Amino acid sequence: MIIGIDLGTTNSLVAIWQDGKATLIPNSLGQTLTPSVVSVDKDGSILVGQSAKERLISHPEQTASVFKRFMGSQKNFRLGASHQFSAEELSALVLKSLKADAEAYLGEPVTDAVITVPAYFNDHQRQATKNAAQMAGLSVRRLLNEPTAAAMAYGLHEKNDDCKFLVLDLGGGTFDVTLLELFSGIMEVRASAGDNSLGGEDFTEILIQGFIKQQQDTNAEFWQPYLSLLHGEAEACKRTLTHQKQATMSLTIENTPYTWTIKESEFEKLCEPLFQRFRDPIERAIRDAKLRIKELDDVVLVGGATRMPVFRQLMTRLLGRFPAVNLNPDETIAIGAAIQAGLVAEDAALDEVILTDVAPYSMGVDTSLEIRENQYQHGIFAPIIERNTVIPTSKVHTFYPVHNNQTEVQFNIYQGEARLTRDNIKLGELSITLPASHRGKACELPIEVRFSYDVNGLLEVDINITETNDSYNLVIQNGAKQLSNQEIENSRDKLANLKIHPRDQAQNRSILARAERLYAQRLGYERTQLARLIGWYESVLDSQDPQQIRKANSEINKSLDQLEQDNWF
Repeated sequence: MIIGIDLGTTNSLVAIWQDGKATLIPNSLGQTLTPSVVSVDKDGSILVGQSAKERLISHPEQTASVFKRFMGSQKNFRLGASHQFSAEELSALVLKSLKADAEAYLGEPVTDAVITVPAYFNDHQRQATKNAAQMAGLSVRRLLNEPTAAAMAYGLHEKNDDCKFLVLDLGGGTFDVTLLELFSGIMEVRASAGDNSLGGEDFTEILIQGFIKQQQDTNAEFWQPYLSLLHGEAEACKRTLTHQKQATMSLTIENTPYTWTIKESEFEKLCEPLFQRFRDPIERAIRDAKLRIKELDDVVLVGGATRMPVFRQLMTRLLGRFPAVNLNPDETIAIGAAIQAGLVAEDAALDEVILTDVAPYSMGVDTSLEIRENQYQHGIFAPIIERNTVIPTSKVHTFYPVHNNQTEVQFNIYQGEARLTRDNIKLGELSITLPASHRGKACELPIEVRFSYDVNGLLEVDINITETNDSYNLVIQNGAKQLSNQEIENSRDKLANLKIHPRDQAQNRSILARAERLYAQRLGYERTQLARLIGWYESVLDSQDPQQIRKANSEINKSLDQLEQDNWF
């Protein structure tokens, strides 16, 4: 049995695909939401979930929350005098609690899971999630991007017509944007973007700072011991503002009452600094997908923080439409995870669903840029697989050594969007030896670097010196302990089928041959038309973009059909 888990910043859920539907699994308190909070009791015992959340105010120094924001980092959380945990270890405790709830509900051991992550989680954050699952005794069968899970929960894969959807996922600590397209029974992620440090907690912090600012006779340091109490007041205020036009925060310290009443319009004004942070990833995802807002068929909101009217109003103004909120935003992602678990388990009710995903970040190598003769700027990032490329994918670029007297070249492999590699994440490195036959003229030696990347996060790097056919290979698994040897081989076998340049694939070669035949048969204007058409098609093939190639195949076939219909008989 494979379970689906939404490991959230504020709350986490577990669900199962069973009897043809997704079912949320209750915890020991009979609730489907388990707070992502961990606390250490005075006797040293570990508390997880609601019991830990209750201690956020009474025992803040012994309690940790919002640790998902620090996944993949070196930050440690000290709970009490003798306990220290990383974000991975705290997440493992939450996952272990969810695993126990699932086993109690199902009456059998659970070892496999599909776990959702923010679409914009980088390599280190994804690996940290897998490490946490391993600590909890779970094998991760698939990491699923949260907005993709939300789209599945909304049943987008069941719609009959081709359509495009924008999924906005605002949780407690992260904001994700994913644009999906449904066509011919395939649900394809077109683009994703986001902010891993933007969520409902930021709205809470705005209320905390607003409250402090109103108490003009007290400086900020005075409030430090009372921040946990203020956090609880701010959370309550935020919830009240979801269904009322104003709310009041109040706190009594040493018999002195402090209060602040805030209207919805005032709250919206205080949140203005956050709005541009929401706008940027939305614009980036739409731009990367090469679409316009008016081309979208629907906008879907998920994540508990999307309940806030200020957020919904912003999205309505920004996108020019009312978003869809048909499901409980807290539960949507877990339901999608359960559907994906059913797909992984090859449930018969789901065997028609085909889902594609994209690479959330660009991947490439460290290069040098000649800024003037014999002067180079080093550490320039050269992307090979760009962000939002549909995966699995395989792409190749050609590079040349910098100096004629080089005897080797080291390829440092990075992930990120920054121009300088020092600002990106290093994934690995591979050194190659240049052949002796090219000593003194190394700059003339082309070196092909191919990146192949799949949905399991396996990146395979193939480097080939074309003139000598010397080849080198490196497999990067999103870090250590990710896949078994057999799983690695299975992934590599699948990627091997992609390591053919689109120009050499049978369907594309057939289209080119047909176009060349028609060119040979025609004269004058028609021949000029065909020459341009062939040149355009070859440039699309050189882009190595499967989506562009698929659309180009449809367009060129229509043009060739039209030319062949215009005959003299």
